[in-house]
Amino acid sequence: MKQELFKQMLKEKGLKVTAQRMLMLEIMAGHPGEHLTAEEIFDLARQSYPEIGLATIYRALQVMVELHIIDKLNFDDGFARYELGQEMGSERHHHHHAICMECKTVFSLEEDLLGGLEQNLMERLGFQVTDHEVKLYGYCQACRIKQQKSEVLD
Repeated sequence: MKQELFKQMLKEKGLKVTAQRMLMLEIMAGHPGEHLTAEEIFDLARQSYPEIGLATIYRALQVMVELHIIDKLNFDDGFARYELGQEMGSERHHHHHAICMECKTVFSLEEDLLGGLEQNLMERLGFQVTDHEVKLYGYCQACRIKQQKSEVLD
C-alpha cells in the first residue's frame, strides 16, 4: 500500500493525515501475513511514538478497517486481530486461515479454495459472491506429534 494512496483515501473521506495514522500504515505494512492485536500494534507504535495512547490506536484501526486498508479478524481467541488487506475494491476476497486449537498458531492460506463453489453459485443461482472468510480449526503438525507422544506414554 502506497502512502500517497492512503493519504488520498483519508482526504477523500474528510479525515486528517496524521503522523499516527501514517505510523499505523507503516506498522501494518511492516508485518505482512501477521495477525496483530491492537495491543501488539500499540507496543510497536510506542517504539517510535512513546507518547501515543491506546485509544489513538483503536481509533486509527477503526478508520483503516472502514477504508478497507486492513481487515479485522476474529479467531475465537478473545482478541480482535488485524492484518493488511489483500487488495482494495468491492470484489476483494479474504484469504483463508487454519487455526491450531492447541497452540493457537494461525496459518494463512493464500490460495482461493472456494473459486469453484463461487462459480457454481453464479451458474446455478445467479448469486455473485463478493467476499468470504474461511476459518479451518484443527491441530498443527507440532501439536499432533506432542499428542501422539503423550498417548504413547499413557
